[in-house]
Amino acid sequence: MMDLVKATSLGLMIILPLANPLTTVALFLGLAGDMTKKERNQQIFMASLYVFLIMMITWYSGQVVMNTFGISIPGLRVAGGIIVAFIGFKMLFPLKKINESTVVTEKSEELEKASSADIAFVPLAMPNTAGPGTIAMLISTASTIHQRSDYPDWVVAAAPPLVFFLLAVILWLCLKSSGAIMKLVGKSGIDAIARLMGFLLVCMGTQFVINGVLEITA
Repeated sequence: MMDLVKATSLGLMIILPLANPLTTVALFLGLAGDMTKKERNQQIFMASLYVFLIMMITWYSGQVVMNTFGISIPGLRVAGGIIVAFIGFKMLFPLKKINESTVVTEKSEELEKASSADIAFVPLAMPNTAGPGTIAMLISTASTIHQRSDYPDWVVAAAPPLVFFLLAVILWLCLKSSGAIMKLVGKSGIDAIARLMGFLLVCMGTQFVINGVLEITA
């Protein structure tokens, strides 16, 4: 049992800096400012569930899927970078709200009744939490863990799902605390955070693309 605790702790120490739930909280603050409490709770739960499922699928079948479709790790980085940068541009330069236009004022009530956008999978779960770096690390580790591990086989089998579950719980707890932050900073603060995170996401996306291109040309 101690071996399982050690392996799980080691796995969390490796994956937490890559997943970085705190950046997901900041992104969530920027995207969920207009959501109701019920909608935020639903997005938080689904984002945590998606992160768990993405990591499970990546760990057990990521290499097979990438080989089947001919996807390389650099390609994954470039694609993830483009997605991150696109989301960042939308946050940095938000479109004018439709209910501010005099031409379509009659559509305001209809839009207000419409459900909020689903942000749980993109960008909260992927590529922000389970991003290209995390996925690449999981795939490379899964392919070599049996040759390099000093732990018993049952620990090697049990530790990864436990690590992914604990990471999902940590993400859920961090996102749940964002409600208090929202009340503290107010709408203007949320708008400022959204633009700041947008700029950072553009930078992150650009860096992902650069890293992918450098790996391709190396």
